[in-house]
Amino acid sequence: MIPYGRQSISEDDIAAVVAVLKSDFLTQGPVVEQFEATVMRATNAQHAVAMNSATSALHIACLAMDLGAGDWLWTSPITFVASANCALYCGASVDFVDIDPTTYNMCPKALAEKLAWAKQNNRLPKVIVPVHLAGQSCDMQAIQQLASEYGCKVIEDASHAIGAHYMGEPVGNCRYSDITVFSFHPVKIVTTAEGGLATTNNPELAQRMAELRTHGITRDPKRMTKAPDGPWYYQQIALGLNYRMTELQAALGCSQMARLNEFVAHRQAVAKHYNNTLNDLPLQLPKQLEGTYSSYHLYIIRLQLEHAHIGHKALFEALRHHGIGVNLHYIPVHLQPYYTQLGFAEGMFPNAEQYYKEAISIPVYHGMTAEQQARVIEVLHETLSQ
Repeated sequence: MIPYGRQSISEDDIAAVVAVLKSDFLTQGPVVEQFEATVMRATNAQHAVAMNSATSALHIACLAMDLGAGDWLWTSPITFVASANCALYCGASVDFVDIDPTTYNMCPKALAEKLAWAKQNNRLPKVIVPVHLAGQSCDMQAIQQLASEYGCKVIEDASHAIGAHYMGEPVGNCRYSDITVFSFHPVKIVTTAEGGLATTNNPELAQRMAELRTHGITRDPKRMTKAPDGPWYYQQIALGLNYRMTELQAALGCSQMARLNEFVAHRQAVAKHYNNTLNDLPLQLPKQLEGTYSSYHLYIIRLQLEHAHIGHKALFEALRHHGIGVNLHYIPVHLQPYYTQLGFAEGMFPNAEQYYKEAISIPVYHGMTAEQQARVIEVLHETLSQ
């Protein structure tokens, strides 16, 4: 089976992890800070806070912004459920903004219309979470301008987008957001096995996130309510969690980041070849917003149902039958049973729902061979050209 995505582990990666295993620290040592510094250099962000998952990073980002009961968070319906769940963890409410039908990211026009309605109805969101689906940045300049106009905070969910660029600058530099969150799950561009990280240019947000990931504890005398009792002293100054990244994960991440540009360049080459060889089939191929450079975590095709002789489910099953490990990213969050119990229903976000009826993620990953890609292309042509 050719997987839709997989990690690429080198001998250098293994050696980096083994070195930590032989060191004095398996957790709470110096390598996590090294990984944070590595990501800061790659993104041009001023601060980075590593955690055990992107879900944790989203949760901590919301807590750092004091999101809570009575507040709203808006995100895209085409994302993994964590992009919405992070608000519910804080006791806040969730709503969604429909996607652009060509980029599949949050639609700025739909956002503008919904914000205008929300202002009239006293339901403006405190936080907006645009999601960089498949590694392509949302139109962050437009989103940030709207957020500024309506007094909203912005968290970029860049789980798919380490190594991507927007307007000539790396995603994660937080020029158009308060916080950016990355994922380092094994199928992502760079992996730490499990892991996540938040970047920000706001030192207060960085400090709060760093404290909240470690039980809300500080050892900084400047943050304490009284002078330390001794060198052992610490204080819990907030209700935090244990969301720390281990030294093992950070070591793998540092090693992987050395190949970030290589990883993205390979994915770009795979995507370009798909673009050149699938354009005569009844498929909508990924469209790139002007000024973006995608890291291509995913390559998503959409079946043009009106022109195809085969249905969406049948195509999906045919590809898997032939050893092509396709997947679907994502089922619209608002149609999940948990969210329908909150009042969401089919028909609320038509672009997202139509996307779900047509989308399939086909294989793209570092290490994918020309022969493997040729097989994917061959099966697509055989299946769709009958």
